[in-house]
Amino acid sequence: MLRRLLRETTRKLCTAAALPPTRPPLQRSKQSRGASLLYHRITALAINNGSLNELLNDWIMKERNQINKYDISCFVDQLRTHKQYGLALQLLEWMEKRGMHLSYSHQAKRIDLLWKSQGVEAAEKYFADLPPPAKNKATYGALLCCLCCEKMAEKAMALWEKMQAQNFVLNTFVYNQLMSLYLKLGEPAKVPLLAQEMKAIRIEPDVFTCNLLMNSYSSMNDIEGVERVVEECKKAGKIDWSVYCNLAAVYVAAGLNTKAELVLKEIERMKKLKDRKAFHYLLSLYASIGDASAVNRAWESLKSAFPKTTNLSYLTMLQTLSRLNDLDGLKKCFEEWEQCNLSYDIRLVNVILKVYLNKDMIETANSFLERAVIKGFNHTFSTYAPFIDFYVRNDQLDLAMKCLEKATPVVKHDELHIYEEKLGIFQRYFQLKKDDDGVEELHRILKQAKHLKRVTCEPKHLNQETCGSLVYTHKD
Repeated sequence: MLRRLLRETTRKLCTAAALPPTRPPLQRSKQSRGASLLYHRITALAINNGSLNELLNDWIMKERNQINKYDISCFVDQLRTHKQYGLALQLLEWMEKRGMHLSYSHQAKRIDLLWKSQGVEAAEKYFADLPPPAKNKATYGALLCCLCCEKMAEKAMALWEKMQAQNFVLNTFVYNQLMSLYLKLGEPAKVPLLAQEMKAIRIEPDVFTCNLLMNSYSSMNDIEGVERVVEECKKAGKIDWSVYCNLAAVYVAAGLNTKAELVLKEIERMKKLKDRKAFHYLLSLYASIGDASAVNRAWESLKSAFPKTTNLSYLTMLQTLSRLNDLDGLKKCFEEWEQCNLSYDIRLVNVILKVYLNKDMIETANSFLERAVIKGFNHTFSTYAPFIDFYVRNDQLDLAMKCLEKATPVVKHDELHIYEEKLGIFQRYFQLKKDDDGVEELHRILKQAKHLKRVTCEPKHLNQETCGSLVYTHKD
């Protein structure tokens, strides 16, 4: 849980890089129906692999619609939120081709999107090619974020020194990035030193700073240091539910469940708790200390706090119940979600399948899969991964291979590590059995991964190392 909170804090720091001015809520609610329709068409491109340029050109030339820079900027923000980095980048590139002026914040955002969709080298090249006026606090900060998230310490520190040399006013964001870098590098002792430096030059810490500082002391097994940071945050008025959740996670990791429970109850007593993530962490942390009744209480509080319970909330609850080994509660929660008529999210089905298959309940798992098929879900590789594990565990390699073949065409970018792991299982098995036919069959299945950029490899060269290298880069 502590690692999860650290990842979440770091992710927020990364995605916070150089956000442009956002439209006030009232203006955003008045966005034209045309703009809303266009946005939905753009998001559909991620599914049907259509052309963004063609879509936008048709929207303007054939349908005689207008589109303004502000709407596109909002589209980019929304796409980033939903991790559609490739589409967001294409929108910015289209703006530039149409002669729309890109602000410094747009350029900073483009650095972030290049990193997330094409890698850090693409982001570095774009930054290097910017004219001198565009190499400012915003774009430097965006590139620093990329380098820190990639744990490229030397480049990050060199960039920081350039920022100092150019007399950029260093702010909390920059120091938070450096703190997150040191935590990623396993050098937590350097984080308090940065905090002292901030204090010396009168840079105010924020909630991110508090959480990062807490994580540094926790990494050094200094619980008193963590508690001291929390007290300082209280005095400075820099505290919210995330700080308390972080403190509870530290206590859980240290085996101090009684202290963790007191902190979690303090969170529940907070007035106007309107962030769903707070409830999600409550569910997970209560599960960590094995308090099923508190999990159910937090779940009911979540549902009463918001007019609609989202797929993500149901997903979090299902994951929590699976950790508690509560099969009855799991089934009840899943059926409740089905009755809510929310958009069908295969991730929830995947949780159910994994739980039942881990208990060798293959018939029950198949029945849930059939229900999902009837509802027309789009399965992912993660849907079939637990079936592969089940069949391998029960020495049914032929059925496991059939699952691999069925799932290979739908592997997503964020599933590549799971895919490569399963490939390694088959590869090691075939090597142990000296099964050349099995290797040939595995190679045939890999050829079906047309949506993946593959390294050409003859079957005889397919070993544990090259098995993973066959699948590296997913097309946008």
